[in-house]
Amino acid sequence: MSYNQQTLTIRPSEMKDAQFLMDLDAIVWNDLTAPEPLHWTSREDFLQHCLPGSQLVAVVDGELCGYVGFRSPTSMLSNGHVYEISIAVHPDFQHAGIGMRLMEAAKSWALERGRLKLRLRVLSSNPGAVSFYRKCGFVEEGRLQNEFYIGDQYVDDILMGYLMM
Repeated sequence: MSYNQQTLTIRPSEMKDAQFLMDLDAIVWNDLTAPEPLHWTSREDFLQHCLPGSQLVAVVDGELCGYVGFRSPTSMLSNGHVYEISIAVHPDFQHAGIGMRLMEAAKSWALERGRLKLRLRVLSSNPGAVSFYRKCGFVEEGRLQNEFYIGDQYVDDILMGYLMM
């Protein structure tokens, strides 16, 4: 699907977005993209883990189509300059530049909050995602070999990072 760049809005998530975000997680996080599919047990479960404002959502013509989520990887002050992120774009909107715009917004959002590094994890069985992250400036920082057994094969867990300094 194509869209006009002017119709895309990126904003912090709100309480009213919870059901869409839960549904998107169920669509996007599957055996190809995650160690196991992600299904929230309830709206309350989702909101306990994903507070409003902990994601930036992409909206095209009033329709939510993706998000990038942020969380602190640890509670240690010495790790306070890092955000761990996850990103998802609805399949109907993939390959339209929305993911790239979400990543640009994520970098700005993190910098405004004093974060100097973004990190993420991606499965080696998802070469499209690995390529996308590289295009966004992420580099491989580590690899947990044969970390998961998915679909009758062992899959590496690739750790990637982006430094904003």
